Amino acid sequence: MSLRIRLFALCFLFTVPLAAFTHEQTLLEYADQCVREIGEIPPFNCNDGTDIPITVDGKPPGPNASPTRCDKPSLLSPTSEAKGQCIPFSKILNLSRGSTQISAYCRRDVLRPDKDPLYDLVVVVMHHSGNGKTCWFASKPPPSQSQADVPASSGFVATRVPPPNERRPPSGRPSAVEFWATPARVAASTAGNPTCLKCHDAGPFIFSPYIGQVWDRVPTDPWGKYSSIGQAFASYHLMTMSTPGNTCIGCHRIGSEQSCTAFLGLSAGNLKAPGNDRLANSYPLNHWMPTDNAMSTAQWDKANIASVNALLACCKDPAHKDPNCTFTPMPSSSNIRSLH
Repeated sequence: MSLRIRLFALCFLFTVPLAAFTHEQTLLEYADQCVREIGEIPPFNCNDGTDIPITVDGKPPGPNASPTRCDKPSLLSPTSEAKGQCIPFSKILNLSRGSTQISAYCRRDVLRPDKDPLYDLVVVVMHHSGNGKTCWFASKPPPSQSQADVPASSGFVATRVPPPNERRPPSGRPSAVEFWATPARVAASTAGNPTCLKCHDAGPFIFSPYIGQVWDRVPTDPWGKYSSIGQAFASYHLMTMSTPGNTCIGCHRIGSEQSCTAFLGLSAGNLKAPGNDRLANSYPLNHWMPTDNAMSTAQWDKANIASVNALLACCKDPAHKDPNCTFTPMPSSSNIRSLH
């Protein structure tokens, strides 16, 4: 081989991205990493979860009602209409033990009886309150979302959700690779929906009026370390925002992703959530921070409006030039630096 050819080959080697020589992390590889660094997810039955209440103008819907508007709609899609945002009998489970915090959300997009075995989505957030490491799991779409000839109400059985690292399920039960989507798919955004980390931009567990109804069933770690592990999530580098004397950061961090795009406006009455009914668009339900809000509108504005506006101004400062805005990388280690 001539010197010229050898030099060309060497140059080509160094210009090809490293990703070209690595394979995409599989579900089982990702799940094994999560087990090693955070803990085990046990098998669970979605029907063992706690119902997330649905009300319309303060009252539960009728037994055969499938409302599209309600007092506290799901904000899984915080900026656009979504199927199932007001459907009853979605459930939440807290599978935590010790420092391993696990929240499982079993969603209904179609009206079914309370203990029906069929669901349309299962999502699990697993977080270690000590090292801050976090993993994300979501079920594959039910057949109706990928096959046009399957009825829209088919769903999938979720009475035994397999651990994501399970190789050999019990007879007749789905395996992990049959049930769970790949980490690459979970990390990717879908039409109208931001990625997990874009919404969970300040911590692993996010409050909304919908999930706040069962907040005692959700593990929380508002000030702890927080980082997502796994190849598919490696490109995310979250930042938090603050301004001098800001009342909004007294209970939790404020992120700079969907907190800017949606949640600051939604929680302060500046935006209307998709799925809101008349009551949801009225005070105090449209001002859901602080969570124990018992103030009048005038009292709320006096206590919080300046802080909200200051943070919204920081949202419009992507170059981080405003001296009143402090952007801090998410604390995932002991080394934390701030950008002004």
